[in-house]
Amino acid sequence: MRFFVLILLFVNSSVLLGQYRFSGEVSLENAGNSIYLSVVEDYRKASRVYLDQIVQQGTVDSLGHFSFSGDNLSDQNRIYRIHLDGCSDNSGGNHFLGQCNNSKSVLFISNNKDTLNFPTSFEDQSLCTITSTNPKSGLLLEIEELKEHMAYDFAEYPSEANHKLNLEKWFKTLHSFGEKANEPLGELYIYDFLSDKSNETFRFYLEDLTKNNYYEDLSKRLLVDYPNTTFAQQYQAEIATDRELANFGKPQSSKWNRTIIALLAVSVLGNVVFFLGKKRKSGTSHLLEKLTPQEQKIAHLILENKTNKEIASELFVSVSTIKTHINNLYKKLDVASRDEMSVLFKK
Repeated sequence: MRFFVLILLFVNSSVLLGQYRFSGEVSLENAGNSIYLSVVEDYRKASRVYLDQIVQQGTVDSLGHFSFSGDNLSDQNRIYRIHLDGCSDNSGGNHFLGQCNNSKSVLFISNNKDTLNFPTSFEDQSLCTITSTNPKSGLLLEIEELKEHMAYDFAEYPSEANHKLNLEKWFKTLHSFGEKANEPLGELYIYDFLSDKSNETFRFYLEDLTKNNYYEDLSKRLLVDYPNTTFAQQYQAEIATDRELANFGKPQSSKWNRTIIALLAVSVLGNVVFFLGKKRKSGTSHLLEKLTPQEQKIAHLILENKTNKEIASELFVSVSTIKTHINNLYKKLDVASRDEMSVLFKK
């Protein structure tokens, strides 16, 4: 009896220790190709594969099957990627950057205790269906479907009025979906899309950030579910910075008013100095207009107390050429020496 109990403990040790197992099936044409498991700690790096994200490397077998297992993942949910490398030449690093058209990947949420399977779907499509012991695993695929519907809405009615209405609609739809899913990682995935500076959504996001409590509420959910994580800290820093950007030029407090008054005072003082300097220079500006561009350069260098040799070196000409230019500009300015020229331009 004791021996039987030990056997049961050994068989179930992987469950007790909390091991993961991710397996799946792809088309047979991928047999022998490399496949990778990566972790995405930085939600801003979810759009493509990075070498420093890779956790494991495997190979698709002759039947199109692959699997990853172990106990080296986080016990908390994280975003992971399985990336099938279909590049014909994988000796370089470009295929890791998502530049190979034959590569496929899928993002999902999981942890160290999960068992996942990626079966091929209809029409032999791979890495687009997930069955999992974790109910949150397929959340990112659902978000991708919503983003496709959003893109369709914008394409169907491209007018400016519809653009504004669609932004309001889809921000609300995506935020609501994220909250109901009860998984801040999914909300971060949505946030990454809506706040991407390269997307048309960015300007509306800045406006929404100043009046919508959603972003602060998400920050609280992250601190509760994922305390002391780099991505939670990253999110807090980003919304703080973006909020300042959104409020730039819109002072709403006495502190801002004092700052604006001080800036205006500095601006007025700067303008006074500028116009006084302009008035002072206007008396000599017409003198420079008498000179050729090369003579103007030489005149400026003379006023900087450069010697003929230094001027010649700087302008890449001979000293005799400089002397000729100086004689000409002396005649045009009606002066006989460097000192007289200096006095002339200081008036």
